[in-house]
Amino acid sequence: MNLGYACINMGLSRDTPRITTNRGMIKKTFLEKGIEYAGKLALENSTDLIKILEWNVKNKIKFFRISSDVFPWASEYKIQDLPEYNTIKKKLGECGNYAKQNGIRLTAHPGPFNVLVSPNEKVVNNTIIDLNIHGEFFDLMDLKRSTYNKINIHCNGVYGDKISAMDRFCRNFKNLSNSVKSRLTVENDDKETMYSVKDLMYIHNKIGIPIVFDYHHHKFCSGGLSEKDALKLAYSTWPKNIKPIVHYSESKAVHEKNNKIRPQAHSDYIKKLPDTYGCDVDIMVESKAKELAILPFI
Repeated sequence: MNLGYACINMGLSRDTPRITTNRGMIKKTFLEKGIEYAGKLALENSTDLIKILEWNVKNKIKFFRISSDVFPWASEYKIQDLPEYNTIKKKLGECGNYAKQNGIRLTAHPGPFNVLVSPNEKVVNNTIIDLNIHGEFFDLMDLKRSTYNKINIHCNGVYGDKISAMDRFCRNFKNLSNSVKSRLTVENDDKETMYSVKDLMYIHNKIGIPIVFDYHHHKFCSGGLSEKDALKLAYSTWPKNIKPIVHYSESKAVHEKNNKIRPQAHSDYIKKLPDTYGCDVDIMVESKAKELAILPFI
């Protein structure tokens, strides 16, 4: 079992100079400075990625979710058109090699605007563009085209009929690049009206992609299954030769004893690790304190 954290190293991001992979800019700045500035930021982000990976190895952390912001405004250009493309490609290749040599599992979790279930063609097209960028990014690091290096999303919408929505997901899945299709996973939601693990089995049975079980989300959208049964069901969807991934977080409202906070909101830290019921999994801890939340458990 490996514990991981997502995207930002809190300690390194506070260093001077700061070490981060999510340098970005507002749209106005992008329109003014163009791909030259986007390339500069992408190179700085790529350069810092290996520094974060080195810190992780030094601190015995072998699981990390990469930020989706390494390439600012990437949907507005082709990555290979960046002036620094060759240098960026070399840097990312070094990151991928370092990860493989040190047994680091790298994943991504594109944002909620990625909606393969949408009935809106423009939304779906934008989703395909963004997911394909993630696939290209992972290919630049020469990561495995498998769910070992997963690209994980939610359905992000019901539109009145879950089955019709999931059918659209499956149809639109076929239009993704192979670099995405080979890595894509889908995760259960934290609203009762959305998708439980039990619901997502419909997608798995149609196109075979694995389900990522989120413990915290399951509390709000169980589909009538116990935590143990939902975990076991999601676990069963993964290929036998790839260790499944689960997500774990705790409620900020409970931690702070404040019922004005949404119970779904994630706490800064965790008090314990989840019961894996005998399943061998890698655990992505989605706490606001990032690496600081998992260091006591390493």
